[in-house]
Amino acid sequence: MLKKLFLFICLPMLALAQDAPINIDRIVAKVDNYIILRSEVEQLYLRGAQQQQPVSKCQALESMVVNKLLVAKAEIDSVYVEDKQVDDQLTARMQQMIQLYGNEKNIVEQFGKSLETLKSEVRSQVKEQLTAQKMQSKITENLKITPNEVKKFFSRIPKDSIPEIPTEVELAHIVRLAKVTKAQKEELSERLLDYKRRVLAGDKFEDLAKEYSEDPGSRQFGGDLGWSKRGAMVPQFEAAAMKLKPNEISDVVESDFGLHLIQTLELRGQEFHARHILLRPDYNRLDVTDATHFLDSIRTEIVKDSIKFEKAAKDFSDDKQTQDGGGILMDPQTGSSKMPLDESMEPTLYFMIDSMKVGTITAPMPYRSEDGKTGVRIIYYKAKHAPHKASLNDDFEKLKDFAMMEKRNVEIEKWFKKATADVYIKIDPEFESCNIFGKDRISGGVEY
Repeated sequence: MLKKLFLFICLPMLALAQDAPINIDRIVAKVDNYIILRSEVEQLYLRGAQQQQPVSKCQALESMVVNKLLVAKAEIDSVYVEDKQVDDQLTARMQQMIQLYGNEKNIVEQFGKSLETLKSEVRSQVKEQLTAQKMQSKITENLKITPNEVKKFFSRIPKDSIPEIPTEVELAHIVRLAKVTKAQKEELSERLLDYKRRVLAGDKFEDLAKEYSEDPGSRQFGGDLGWSKRGAMVPQFEAAAMKLKPNEISDVVESDFGLHLIQTLELRGQEFHARHILLRPDYNRLDVTDATHFLDSIRTEIVKDSIKFEKAAKDFSDDKQTQDGGGILMDPQTGSSKMPLDESMEPTLYFMIDSMKVGTITAPMPYRSEDGKTGVRIIYYKAKHAPHKASLNDDFEKLKDFAMMEKRNVEIEKWFKKATADVYIKIDPEFESCNIFGKDRISGGVEY
């Protein structure tokens, strides 16, 4: 069961998802100082069904015991997750909830709890999940796999069990973002300079950041970004922060994220502790006319074969993540340039491809970047790969991933055999038939 298990523990733990009411609750498992409630097992079981990843209640319990064991051992081995990473994840999840329910007020009304209470509940789950993931990564961090191991892995697969690779496509795009006007920048700069005047007159920087900053990750903490090492921040921000004296406030600093007012709190060698107020242009107000005309002309040159799509992407695209790779889009799950043609694909792309032929390029179409910037893009339908049985020649990278996953599972099972001897595990007799971890493979530590 463990091979399925390590996939399952990566399910998003969205604690705020609505669950069916649980009438009876009690502790059904203890892992050192960590407990698992019956209601939590029920909720995870229901979430699996809702996310179309159905599991049994035994699998749900085992996955939770695995998480607790990883966290308990992380504590023993001094493996910790930074608070900033937890806060970033918490912010992202709360943003998901706001998108789902419309606003914070609706969330409070839906769950009958204050926003701070909900955040506290989700934060503890986020921290636990990130800790478990970090511990799992630590267990397998030194593993490598050779081409010969991939070949041996493939040769062990029975012919009737060779995985079927679904229809896949390769796409590329060129993005042009709408430009912020000089008037808009001046308007935002004046607002930031007004905030600076107010701080110098006695207002608290952190209070203004909580009220006005448009950085969702730091706003609730008064703009505090914690300690940052040299190279961790965008160059413009870092250069300004490192020049300031402790508690000094910068003039307006512009970066790819928007306009900043920065206050450096502490300096320590090549590290700095700063907070900021970020203002971003209203991207919905930006005019995409120039960007559209530009991409129209680029598309014409590509169709005429005056320039290759890859060269145009490198020279002209505003998407820095794909620019150097010739605009090629990667599957976010696998990192491969081959993306499965199914509902897991970005909806805009999925429905667009249905009416396209391989080798064609779309007209400029609306685009919104991950950080909310507005623009347009053209998309190149580079290739389509029909469904087929996996082969070493055509699908080596996928088979390499499968082989590496198997190798990780073996390493983690070895780790569990040792870890259960260090950590006390008690399972409620109600779940005795589940045979948590499988007595034939893992000895020690599990008590019913």
